[in-house]
Amino acid sequence: MKPTLLILAAGMASRYGSMKQIDGFGPNGETIIDYSIYDAINAGFGKIVFIIKEEFVTEFKAIFEPKLAGRIETDYVFQNFDLKQFGIEEEIYREKPWGTAHAILSGRNVIKEPFCVINADDFYGYDAFKKMVDFLTTEVTDSNYSIIGYQVGNTLSEFGAVSRGVCKVDAAGNLEEIVERTKVYPKDGNIFYEEDGEEFPLSFDTPVSMNFWGFTPAVFKITEDMFREFAMANKDKPKAEFFIPLIGENLVKRNIATFKVVPTTNKWFGVTYKEDKPFVQDCIDQLVKDGTYPEKLWD
Repeated sequence: MKPTLLILAAGMASRYGSMKQIDGFGPNGETIIDYSIYDAINAGFGKIVFIIKEEFVTEFKAIFEPKLAGRIETDYVFQNFDLKQFGIEEEIYREKPWGTAHAILSGRNVIKEPFCVINADDFYGYDAFKKMVDFLTTEVTDSNYSIIGYQVGNTLSEFGAVSRGVCKVDAAGNLEEIVERTKVYPKDGNIFYEEDGEEFPLSFDTPVSMNFWGFTPAVFKITEDMFREFAMANKDKPKAEFFIPLIGENLVKRNIATFKVVPTTNKWFGVTYKEDKPFVQDCIDQLVKDGTYPEKLWD
């Protein structure tokens, strides 16, 4: 059974100013999601599941169904604020959705095979998708999951410091923990992170998480239990978010599952602000010129 690609596309895009998930970046208006799906199909994924807001389903289908019909199966699930589906009767006020780990629970009724999770607005590259397919078809078990580890030097921005989840990896190549470094930047040909006003070096190939995780459906029950606890513990914190790394951290610390850190040398780039758009367009144009992608992706 081919694995499924679960795409997190329900974010509010408040800093970007519009729906960046369906904004055009390629030479013929291709979205970043288009390139992820193109790579996923070529790598061997069998289904795409979009996590979106229900009010955008018509727009999403109009954009993606004509391109993907006959190429790969698609499905759409919705992230919402309904807590009764998780057995929580109490009304809890929220200013924003509950976060990425809550989002993946939206797929629990339609995903029955090994799957991976990615962000809609991040460019990951073919190598990462191929390595994830290989893992999900040959190595994954209910107690052995994975995360793609990008070299931090391949994920930096020209526009300032970035936050990166630095992966601490054991001798077997498995994740020990993810340490969030909130100010990572290049300087004088080297890479540094800042903490408490002090500067510390990072090697170019230090593995970092860019939210590319591989699971089996067994993770849904674990995540649902964790979410119930999180929601009740944070009911008075309307901005608290339940993120996927919390799942990884919990399972590793409790010895329930290992996470293989699968290395890739692909260059990652993403979109946070409107100012990022020309840079991303230039990166994609260069990949087209290099022959990595055809000029018209879906011809």
